Amino acid sequence: MTPLLRDMASYLAHPRRISPSGLRARGAWGKALLLLAFHLVVLLGVLSPLLGLWQSAMGLPAPEAFGAVPKAWLVPLVVLIAPVGEEIVFRGWLTGRVRALWLLAWALVAGALLAMVNYHVAELPAALGVVAIGLIAPTGWWFLRRRGVPGWFEAAFPYLVWLSILIFGLSHLTNYPQLSWALLPMILPQLWAGLVLTYARMRIGLMASVLIHAAANGTAISLALLG
Repeated sequence: MTPLLRDMASYLAHPRRISPSGLRARGAWGKALLLLAFHLVVLLGVLSPLLGLWQSAMGLPAPEAFGAVPKAWLVPLVVLIAPVGEEIVFRGWLTGRVRALWLLAWALVAGALLAMVNYHVAELPAALGVVAIGLIAPTGWWFLRRRGVPGWFEAAFPYLVWLSILIFGLSHLTNYPQLSWALLPMILPQLWAGLVLTYARMRIGLMASVLIHAAANGTAISLALLG
């Protein structure tokens, strides 16, 4: 195991808030490429074959996350939009800056309001709430931009890391038309991705986790389309 992978294992065993080096740091691109390669080897060489057998044995449905998406939008959505959005929501705030936590809180509120609109519950107030958040969130970010990291975040950081990874994995159960306990193993790829991307985000930076996420999604969808 290379020093990078040993460091990854050590970090994930005991998560702690650290300052990312950024992609401009010496060796950062090499680390990102190594993490991507390691991610794909485990994902495609280990998890995908095993879960294919599980899916067949249990008669589980295929995911339908992008069934209603026009083909012209499929690649941009999977390779660009989804990685950027998911990394911001699930890992963008892990540095603990107050401004990032502020944006996360309002993003969650906006998500709840959009769900209300989608399910036709108090549609007009919910829609107006989303518009208001579009003004409140960036305004608050501006005033909070110089605030540091709260003490409670430092103390809770390991739990927040694992919670974000778990929620990231469980959120992908919505890709399936029907839920069942047998589907739980099918989110192992997302849990594995959460581990790799969390480490990339904290050790190198958010841009690194976005790029690794995008490259992995691009590889997966290319294999699916070729198959």
